[in-house]
Amino acid sequence: MHQQQTQRIFRLMSGLWVGSLISIGFLVVPVLFSSFGDRQVSGMIAASLFKSTAYIGVLISVILMVMANHLVRLGNSQFRIARWLLLGMLTCTVGAAFILIPWMNSLRDQALYLGLSVRESSNANLFCRLHGVSNVLFMIQSLLGLVLVWHATKNAD
Repeated sequence: MHQQQTQRIFRLMSGLWVGSLISIGFLVVPVLFSSFGDRQVSGMIAASLFKSTAYIGVLISVILMVMANHLVRLGNSQFRIARWLLLGMLTCTVGAAFILIPWMNSLRDQALYLGLSVRESSNANLFCRLHGVSNVLFMIQSLLGLVLVWHATKNAD
């Protein structure tokens, strides 16, 4: 694939990915919680959205990392920083998708098994801490994504 085409595909994929990530996290989920009466159900839907977003994020970040490596090998040093940004985003995604979200889901399931919401369970404090860490990871991932798109589109052809 021609270097210019690879750059354009990289820019398009990263822009769409980061845009969807930010849309879900900062628009869809807040609207979900503000318009839906049941916080427990809203939380379950939000967790499902974030899980799907995380799995897609792992795939896209790996594809973009391969593309960035290819572009750097072709002499385009602008994409060196993209590899580090993508690694940071991938780390955030993996931490959320494979550690925090399953842990939080298990706490929610345990509470539901007892007929309680997670806020009423004995694990409420742990769930809140995990939720806070998850939020911080999402904020970091979003910021890294914005920087990625900013750098990818800098001096665009």
